[in-house]
Amino acid sequence: MGTAEATSLDQVVNTARYPLLDLAGPVVRSVVDRARRELASLGCTVLPDFVRPELHEALRRECAALAPRAYADVETVNVYNIAETADLPADHPGRTLFERGNAFVARDHIPAEALISQLYAHRAFQRFVARCFALPELYELSDPLSGLVLNVVEPGKGHPWHFDTNEFTVSMLTQAPREGGLFEFCPHIRSARSENFDDVRDVLAGRGERLIRRLRLGPGDLQLFAGRYSLHRVSPVRGSGARHSAIFAYSQRPGVVGSVARTRQLFGRVLPAHLAADAVRGDSLLD
Repeated sequence: MGTAEATSLDQVVNTARYPLLDLAGPVVRSVVDRARRELASLGCTVLPDFVRPELHEALRRECAALAPRAYADVETVNVYNIAETADLPADHPGRTLFERGNAFVARDHIPAEALISQLYAHRAFQRFVARCFALPELYELSDPLSGLVLNVVEPGKGHPWHFDTNEFTVSMLTQAPREGGLFEFCPHIRSARSENFDDVRDVLAGRGERLIRRLRLGPGDLQLFAGRYSLHRVSPVRGSGARHSAIFAYSQRPGVVGSVARTRQLFGRVLPAHLAADAVRGDSLLD
């Protein structure tokens, strides 16, 4: 790793707390051990002030300037992101519908020099995240739109209950809302072997309080999350400020590109790369 690259990382990351260039050192080992324990037990871990505190305002400003580029389209969705016309039993949780009002700024609208871009593409950051998830390697998505995105939730909107397509999610709050916008999740509510429809149905019907945990994240906090198996949402944002969060999308294999249908749903457009590639799935879960 060159000196310039190391200096750049040190300028962005709170390396006093997270010395990413010393993955074998005792500080990083302690952080990784805690992350693995919490991911195993809760499916979620938070690394506070991952970005240097003095950069929080610059991080907020950069992403707030990008927010107007978000593709916004209020849609009727279910937790599995499958068609509401799907042939499902009458009591299937996929029949519970929500309005999805969050919007996404696509990767091709995020400059390479932005703080979130520098983090996303940095190999030391990727190796650290892989270590936290106990994975041998991580790769940037080859998708030109969804590898790195900014999630924008305006006042009055929310990101309703859903499961992620990826087994793991890496995100960072860049702007906290004045009110609302809590991250709520149900740890390990399903697995690769069981959809556990009964508990999912309880949560959607308002009977699952025992299953829900809530997080109030701060700007610059890094969140690692097993979103494929944990039902989750961002509660409605209230007040005058929007909620912004960067989503760093990685894969365990190179060359991954999103499906045409899902890409069009999130960004309102597709590119030749999406038309040429089929999404590769590792399980048979609904989504």
